[in-house]
Amino acid sequence: MADSRIALVTGAGSGIGKAAAHALIADGWKVVFNGRHEDKLKQAIAGSSKPALGTAITGDVSDPKSVHEMFTRIQQAFGRLDLLFNNAGVSMPGTQIEDINYDQWKTVVDTNLTGVFLCTQEAVRMMKNQNPRGGRIINNGSIAAHSPRPNSIAYTATKHAVTGLTKSTSLDGRAFDIACGQIDIGNTRTELAANLPRSGPNPEPLFDVQLVGKAVAQMAALPLDTNVLFMTIMATKMPFVGRG
Repeated sequence: MADSRIALVTGAGSGIGKAAAHALIADGWKVVFNGRHEDKLKQAIAGSSKPALGTAITGDVSDPKSVHEMFTRIQQAFGRLDLLFNNAGVSMPGTQIEDINYDQWKTVVDTNLTGVFLCTQEAVRMMKNQNPRGGRIINNGSIAAHSPRPNSIAYTATKHAVTGLTKSTSLDGRAFDIACGQIDIGNTRTELAANLPRSGPNPEPLFDVQLVGKAVAQMAALPLDTNVLFMTIMATKMPFVGRG
């Protein structure tokens, strides 16, 4: 039954993560909301349709020790993990390659790429050894995993790499009943959308972030013998195909 399944959503305090966590709770999942700020996580849980199904566990996905402690707490509290939504991520203002300093690069890579790897690694360990065996991992890619915006090399590089993680995890996990897929999102209405071009003759359109949450829940509802490897959800009129 869906109400006995356990999900972990990283970056669940706001935006896409919160929308996905809310959609999963609405479908009866017990959801661990992860993020760095407990107050935001508790507010996000309180705003869900069934707050009793939400649990807040703080942690920094870029820190191996923090990630390990988070999964240990999940194991102790629930005994298993059925779904990981690797959502936590950061971006940076558009910057030309020669002007990006190492710390900026490292921050984006540590969160968007290493964080996904660390959480996937811990989830796979749990999913291989639990009974019944297996689970699902969904990675938050991006339109940038296919077609970059100008001056976005750090973000674009990490999102291209997430696609590689998705493919490798799908390949290596299938023998253990672990399904892995990726959702690539374009121009949804979140706090990060403030960085998108919203002025001039052709402001880029946005779509409701709740629809992203529903899409994640749809992927999560499939049986483990079925997988959505890649899903793209975007504002219909956003510049993606040909970027024009």
